Amino acid sequence: MADQFDYDVLVIGAGPGGYVAAIRAAQLGLKTACAEGRETLGGTCLNVGCIPSKALLNASEKFHEAKSGLLEKHGIKLGSVAMDVPAMLADKDKAVSGLTGGIEFLFKKNKVDWLKGYATFKDAHTVEVLGKSVTAKNIVIATGSSVTPLPGVEVDNDKGIIVDSTGALALKKVPGHLVVIGGGVIGLELGSVWGRLGAKVTVVEYLDQILPGMDGEVRKEANKLFMKQGFEIKTGTKVTGVAVKGKKAVVTVEPAAGGEAETIEADTVLVSIGRRPNTQGLGLDKIGLALNARGQIETDHEFATKVPGVWAVGDVIPGPMLAHKAEDEGIAVAENIAGLTGLVNHNVIPSVVYTYPEIAGVGLTEEQAKEKGAVKVGKCPMLANSRAKTIQETDGFVKVIADAQTDKVLGVWIIAGPAGTMIAQAAQAMEFGATSEDIAYTCHAHPTHNESLKEAAMAVLGKPIHI
Repeated sequence: MADQFDYDVLVIGAGPGGYVAAIRAAQLGLKTACAEGRETLGGTCLNVGCIPSKALLNASEKFHEAKSGLLEKHGIKLGSVAMDVPAMLADKDKAVSGLTGGIEFLFKKNKVDWLKGYATFKDAHTVEVLGKSVTAKNIVIATGSSVTPLPGVEVDNDKGIIVDSTGALALKKVPGHLVVIGGGVIGLELGSVWGRLGAKVTVVEYLDQILPGMDGEVRKEANKLFMKQGFEIKTGTKVTGVAVKGKKAVVTVEPAAGGEAETIEADTVLVSIGRRPNTQGLGLDKIGLALNARGQIETDHEFATKVPGVWAVGDVIPGPMLAHKAEDEGIAVAENIAGLTGLVNHNVIPSVVYTYPEIAGVGLTEEQAKEKGAVKVGKCPMLANSRAKTIQETDGFVKVIADAQTDKVLGVWIIAGPAGTMIAQAAQAMEFGATSEDIAYTCHAHPTHNESLKEAAMAVLGKPIHI
């Protein structure tokens, strides 16, 4: 119990890592509090990230299907179709309020105290929240991340001309021309939202391909599909300046390798070049906790920092900045604090791009796998999947990468309508150390998209049936 402390566990931050850690700690009988200065719980993910973006992606996809005539091939004919942007945003806000309110309910149910304010360390067992000192035997840092600024470019979300991801979730009207700086997940998802609603979308990416970190073949195929959807994609291009002129923005770009500059006029510019850990203002210097070269907090496999009693999870520590990774770490750190064994297999963390089609992957890319040794690769185009063909959504493929000697699955990459759902099977198989043969000889329901994963695994073995 807390003995001389106010709490057994105090979690700083109520995002996916923080609120999950707090709830799990309370379930384990530890007196728990969570300090969060935002007016609602859930952190970036629920308030201005994962959840609101998915609401807009869903709405824009339905609108696009109706407006573009895609439904007519299924015999569905519609009259005039229009998008009510304020109503769409209100629907998004309703989803956010429902989920953030749900976490507040869970806090009350599990007897987690919400300390409404931002916490700063006074010492390793004491933080200050709104001028009041609070002590805890264990303190978990789960403050998440925020958008990385582009030097020399000033974001003003209220004006809607130069925005970050938060501003792009709340544009009051569809921009005529949206320039997205950064070809990563967030930029492509938000570009898809406004592109489906009628905006011209130009993506400027410094690297030679979009979606850094993903499998090379997936990156190339995704580039083709986005261009097919009307995106203009400028890879190998750097932004040297953005200027606001009246109600427009002028973006100056030039080849990353050097060359002649050009300008692009836009109604809205979305700065989406990544995220950085939220460690400022925590007073880490007061407890002797230094950051690594990337501004992250280093921990051991139990998520303990070098300062006894101080732990960290989520976006502030190394690894992919993903909500589900933070959630798993939140559960693990609470169990470790309680004396149990909490582990996270960081080699099996799926990632998903919620565009259309969705893009998902888990484990090693083909390039990474080949650096470690010989591999076998099997692919199944969605064109060979009966479910995809039946509903006329055949873009993409499933790719299985296995060790050439042991047949152990090292990575799975998918481009398909429901790739985000399909990747769960691959992740679970890899968690159990499955071989491609294990997947290939597992009976899959027919007709489903997941049969393409089975077929790709059969292709690894040289036994494909439908390709």
